[in-house]
Amino acid sequence: MPVFYSPVPDNLQMGLAYMGGSVFTNNRTADSDFTREQEDASVVNDLVSHLPLQMLLYFNLFYFPCWWFSAVFMLEVKYYYLPGYYQALLITGLVLVTVIEVIRLYLGYIGNLKEKVPALAAFWLLSLSFQLPVLLFFVTDEGIIILPLERAIHSIFLIFLLAQILASFLALRTMTQKLTMLFHMRQFGKVESLQHAAMSPIYGLTYNRSVLPLSPTHEIYN
Repeated sequence: MPVFYSPVPDNLQMGLAYMGGSVFTNNRTADSDFTREQEDASVVNDLVSHLPLQMLLYFNLFYFPCWWFSAVFMLEVKYYYLPGYYQALLITGLVLVTVIEVIRLYLGYIGNLKEKVPALAAFWLLSLSFQLPVLLFFVTDEGIIILPLERAIHSIFLIFLLAQILASFLALRTMTQKLTMLFHMRQFGKVESLQHAAMSPIYGLTYNRSVLPLSPTHEIYN
């Protein structure tokens, strides 16, 4: 099969290819890279900390000592009027709530302010699986002789807890959406960087390849 070579001189071919690459390839790539970098920076710098959750944690931090002293005082008042198994259940529940609440508040502060999804997820799980059942037991079981002050403080604590569970769920959803977007943007950037690395800075194509046909002498020297 006959091969046709371009009658255009080699230096003119190089000049046309360089001009076309600089006008139609390099500028577009630079603009798109600059736009993508701006989008990446806007996503990275976007704060997704949940303000209502942070306010709930702040007020809960001051309310918890009041709740603890009131719960201990009420337990001491009614302790000898309770059956033995209820005494053990109330002491165990109070100790569990105290220990878990300290860990829970710490994880909530760290997870929300520093946007750490594992810490915030642990906060949500502790609130839902440990604190909520114990507080519901304190509020609903009439066998533990619920006093009026005790019912009031447990109800307020339960409202705090339910609001925090809802707010932390919303914050987790927002943070995971941001992390997913960052992951996809970084993966897309890696693919494009690999594609650009394999391109020639003159032709916009891979090295040793060109759209324009070359003369036999040029191929020999290459």
